[in-house]
Amino acid sequence: MKAQLENIYNSAKTDIENAKTINDLDGIRLKYLSRKGEFNSIKKGLKDLSDEEKRTVGALANQINEDLENRLKQKHDIFYTNELNEKLKKDRLDITLSGKRTPVGKIHPLTQTTNEIVTIFQNLGFSVAEPSLSPEVETEYYNFDMLNVPKDHPARDVQDTFYSKVASNVVLRSQTSGAQIHVMENKKPPIKVIAPGRVYRNENINARKNNFFHQIEGLYVDKDITFGDLKGVLNEFIRQYFGASRPTRFRSSFFPFTEPSAEVDVQCIMCQGKGCRTCSGTGWLEVLGCGMVDVNVLKGVGIDPDVYTGFAFGMGVERLAMLKYAIDDIRLFFNNDKRFLEQF
Repeated sequence: MKAQLENIYNSAKTDIENAKTINDLDGIRLKYLSRKGEFNSIKKGLKDLSDEEKRTVGALANQINEDLENRLKQKHDIFYTNELNEKLKKDRLDITLSGKRTPVGKIHPLTQTTNEIVTIFQNLGFSVAEPSLSPEVETEYYNFDMLNVPKDHPARDVQDTFYSKVASNVVLRSQTSGAQIHVMENKKPPIKVIAPGRVYRNENINARKNNFFHQIEGLYVDKDITFGDLKGVLNEFIRQYFGASRPTRFRSSFFPFTEPSAEVDVQCIMCQGKGCRTCSGTGWLEVLGCGMVDVNVLKGVGIDPDVYTGFAFGMGVERLAMLKYAIDDIRLFFNNDKRFLEQF
């Protein structure tokens, strides 16, 4: 048996030396060292030997087995290193070459504008209303009734507002002003919040109008709030948003939920007030509406108008973006034209 082991050992060494690939080594391992290999076949005869022979032959078998394992491993490492070097040589990369540019997405210009406006007002002490207090699907109660809008007001017509076919008093909100009511019902003064969000109106789509757009509502209710406070806040917002102090004017206007009410204009950024096509020759551009919160609105939410006053304002995000970036068609924000979006 000892001679048999030595013959198999010599034969295995020769096969390992003559091996050319890793696959050849795998075949040699199966032939000699696997459970059904030649070494294991001979080892099965150890039981028929004397104790002394078992110790001698067993030790030799283990020594041969260990030596062959080492030879296989050394030869395997050589083949692996050679193959790896060949592959690296063949697939060599020039790391000095410029890499491939991976396109990176950008934040939509309307989102950029919204974020910028929100940041300005947060720096002025306003917080952002919780989403639950500024829902897009509203009832007439919050979209009109609590905002002091008369039953016969044109804004309630189906030509202006989207009504649900399931419930007649449910609408897609036509303004973010309803957030005022939700906030004042859930919080006690002092209240100083803004509410950005989407709004919907039954409009014919053209370069200036869309049936879906974005607004930001603002509300400040506390003791001794005046129209002067309103002007100070909005003038500072305009200064920060347009990047420099610009002449503004507050024109008397009407909104059912504010009294007095005003529209705010800024000097035309195109012609610097000289008059051009953008400002229709007036030298001014309207940017937002505002006013002091109407007494009836405060009473409706349980706030005593003899103790508290407040102001509210609302602005269109698309309009402000169009003014700042000289965009002349609102539809560009929604067409997903990469040539337009990549400019921001």
